[in-house]
Amino acid sequence: MIKVGIIGVGTVGTSVVNILKDNQEIISARAGDEIVVKSGVVRDLSKDRGLDIILTDNADDILDDPEIDVVVELMGGVEDAFVVVKRALENGKAVVTANKALLAYHRYELQDMAGDLPFEYEASVAGGIPIINALRDGLSANHIKSIMGIMNGTCNYMLTKMINEGVAFDAILKEAQELGYAEADPTFDIGGFDAAHKLLILASIAYGIDAKPEDILIEGIQNVTQDDIAFAKEFGYSVKLLGIAKRVKNEVELRVHVALIDNSEMIAKIDGVMNGISVVGDKVGETLYYGPGAGGDATASAVIANIIDIARSGKSKPMLGFDKPLEKGLKLKPIDDIESKYYLRINVSDKAGVLSKITTIFATNNISIETILQRPSKDGSANLLISTHIAVEKDIQNMIKSIEELDFVNSKPVMIRIV
Repeated sequence: MIKVGIIGVGTVGTSVVNILKDNQEIISARAGDEIVVKSGVVRDLSKDRGLDIILTDNADDILDDPEIDVVVELMGGVEDAFVVVKRALENGKAVVTANKALLAYHRYELQDMAGDLPFEYEASVAGGIPIINALRDGLSANHIKSIMGIMNGTCNYMLTKMINEGVAFDAILKEAQELGYAEADPTFDIGGFDAAHKLLILASIAYGIDAKPEDILIEGIQNVTQDDIAFAKEFGYSVKLLGIAKRVKNEVELRVHVALIDNSEMIAKIDGVMNGISVVGDKVGETLYYGPGAGGDATASAVIANIIDIARSGKSKPMLGFDKPLEKGLKLKPIDDIESKYYLRINVSDKAGVLSKITTIFATNNISIETILQRPSKDGSANLLISTHIAVEKDIQNMIKSIEELDFVNSKPVMIRIV
């Protein structure tokens, strides 16, 4: 019998307990052993959760229990969770976590600490989609050329509604909060940070890159308007918040941002709260992984799959899938050196000579314009909607600063990269 302790019995933890009970027979058959949740840690013991397990508000009751074989960490956060997981490993217990923020900052330390102890984390990225095992095991014969994913269902839901129903950003954010897709403080989701944590985990498995969130490009969806949506539709693009990892020679680009992506791409068709991740291997080509990226049962499904793996093997494999340098000589590409096509929305006073001065600044910064549209605004100004050929990030940023200083430019230009 495998005895489990859950630290953080919230939505996902409750689902873990219930699924293990509801699907006990098939889970035992696949694991080759019975898996039982012995106890769980909660913040509020007075709340009735309807579970027939021992509940405590002290993590030590699980960490120091010699009968507990596997600690499931579902408490969230970074440093407190790190202390708990470290204690579990020091006490010789296998660990399963769904905590992407913890892994974004401490994944390499945890791999060293785990040593021969099983440490699994499938539920940390894209909920019920088995992307961790796909990268670590299923695609292990490949050099990974790129990873491109919709990794946050909240943002994908909001952008889908903006595209399909013409809803304004503020209105759809309020709806997402009412439906429980977005938190009261939605910054972590709409600011791109949730997706960035997940991207860093995948990039470590694919490339062995040890980067922190502060090291990579992270932008959210806050500035997207219906003007941008209209431009995208006119030129055959979808608007998505993407996490992108891409190998270019001996460098790896890591970036999270809103992107215009051609409607012919498979990932452009993923709508609503669903997640989708495209992985391109040098031998297998493109593979696409699609499914629910959050929710109690979907995330719990991935947690239990990890516990089953531990029950089957009884031994550890390297947490990140490798125990020596994975890709020799690879380094993180500086943000300023990233190359892309770009779309810009520039709100200007509608008067003679404006377009000429704008295009001159583009040329001065070595940026070639591909398309340009002018759309009147309600306040009598005009929006210039411009797409470029491939340019360098630092040139685009310098150009935006120059344009922002012009007296006929009414607000900071909005820039979206084109994938």
